Amino acid sequence: MENDEGERPRGPALVDAYDTLLLDLDGVVYLGRHAVKGAPEALTAARDLGVRLAFVTNNASRTPGAIAQHLRHLGVPATQEDVVTSAQAAARLVAERVPPGSAVLVVGGMGLRLAVRSHGLRPVTTARDAPAAVVQGMWEGVSYGLLSEGALAVRQGAWFVAANADTTMPTGRGQLPGNGSMSRVIATATGVEPVVAGKPEPPLHRESVIRTGSRRPLVVGDRLDTDIEGANRAGVDSLLVLTGVAGPLDVLTAGPRHRPTHICADLSGLHEPAPTVRRSGAGWSCRGWEASWEDGRLVVAAPGEGRGDRVDGLRAACAAAWAMAGDGRADEDAVKPVLSAIGT
Repeated sequence: MENDEGERPRGPALVDAYDTLLLDLDGVVYLGRHAVKGAPEALTAARDLGVRLAFVTNNASRTPGAIAQHLRHLGVPATQEDVVTSAQAAARLVAERVPPGSAVLVVGGMGLRLAVRSHGLRPVTTARDAPAAVVQGMWEGVSYGLLSEGALAVRQGAWFVAANADTTMPTGRGQLPGNGSMSRVIATATGVEPVVAGKPEPPLHRESVIRTGSRRPLVVGDRLDTDIEGANRAGVDSLLVLTGVAGPLDVLTAGPRHRPTHICADLSGLHEPAPTVRRSGAGWSCRGWEASWEDGRLVVAAPGEGRGDRVDGLRAACAAAWAMAGDGRADEDAVKPVLSAIGT
């Protein structure tokens, strides 16, 4: 909200309300081999303030050590202990269900194999070893033969766990098939649906809290159906950044389980005061932006020529759209008129 002079008020930064940032990686901190602009600086500043950084990823293909090394290469302060993966959450799920030392067929890469071994389980690659469970995670080297072994083991009664159900994963080249797509091979061949460890399911959030000891976490992500839904299911605050998968139209039409607590253009928003969105007459306002409904269509008005952050316009528009939709979803055609006004 702006004051009478049109200036942003000064006050506590958004990050000041939290003790830990539970950060997604792809689309939030980096895209492929490159850091998202401003992300290393924003995260370094947060750590300097005493905020714990935990890098929570549905990616189960790489080890925490390899992920931390990549982050440091990009200028992000990270150690192996700061990384929490869906592989770790999946391995804990299995270890809580099967006897110590059990064989577990791993349809995935080294990150998943090491996570399974760290819980005292024995990774195998063939159904002939009578595995107690099959765990599948994204791995570029997955083969038809390994998928077939996984299907045979599930048919023999092995418990089927998927590290995550992401249908796609963002890269510098665009959206590629994710583990959710690949795990459909075994699920379709056997008729058995996997138990999912990764976001938005609770196990990965539980793993993150166990490892960080967080009391006031903020989940930061770029996907509504994993990061934001996972935070809502866990009852904790969330921040959607617009640097990855979800865009303004997605968040405008989001149902209740996919609505974030905060919206920022990127991680630099962590160090700005959390804006207030409030009811204003027949609509909603945020720092001078006004959003309201006219003849069944959502409209926004900017605070003045050359003034105002367009993300504030999106914040006001989301409040108006969500209030109108209630427990449902706003009509896409009804909210599209605001997109040009907020610069998308």
